[in-house]
Amino acid sequence: MAEYDDINAQDARVAAQIDADISVEHIANVYAKALLGAADTAGVTVTVLEELDALIRQVLDRYPKFEAVLASGLVSAKEKAQLIDRVFKTKFSTTMVHFLKVAASRGRLDCLRAIQRQTQEQYDRQRGRVRVDLTTAAPVDSAVTRRLADSLQPLVGGEPIVTHRVDPKLIGGMVVRVGDTVYDGSVANQLKNIRQQMIDRSVHEIQSRRDRFRDPTGD
Repeated sequence: MAEYDDINAQDARVAAQIDADISVEHIANVYAKALLGAADTAGVTVTVLEELDALIRQVLDRYPKFEAVLASGLVSAKEKAQLIDRVFKTKFSTTMVHFLKVAASRGRLDCLRAIQRQTQEQYDRQRGRVRVDLTTAAPVDSAVTRRLADSLQPLVGGEPIVTHRVDPKLIGGMVVRVGDTVYDGSVANQLKNIRQQMIDRSVHEIQSRRDRFRDPTGD
């Protein structure tokens, strides 16, 4: 009974995390739309996209304690606004600095990574671009990614923008993700599928034998 309760509690935690992730993405979508609108009006859209990327890659990734301060509920919005001025006022556009202060005033600086993703995705969609995530077991040259983009263009109905990363655990081949669709050509995945097919076949055979030798009287 205790084990059953533990499983239920774990399922509830997982469900809550999924709901939280969905909420964050929804919030990020709203903020991304507002940021793109403000940037477009000011004529600094490309600049803002570059600043958002720099904020994530060069600041938050490098200084996790700084990210924790921005996301903390123990630091007031006023203190965060002062921090934003001190760190970013001379480095970022007025549009970007104002946006960060607005996000701070509403307690949404913990969503910056999701906002960056949503902003880039919305910008790409507006221009008919489709982001493609390419994962390979070993590094590949730019010619491979260009050929992949050319082959995917008729399939995705837009201009593929390929982002590449290396994962040695793939063993070989590649995995291509377009939105929620995954095109998996990795050796590791093929082996996993074969293994699962063998397990399914064994279970089926055991079940067939059990049915064949079941007592016809029902005793």
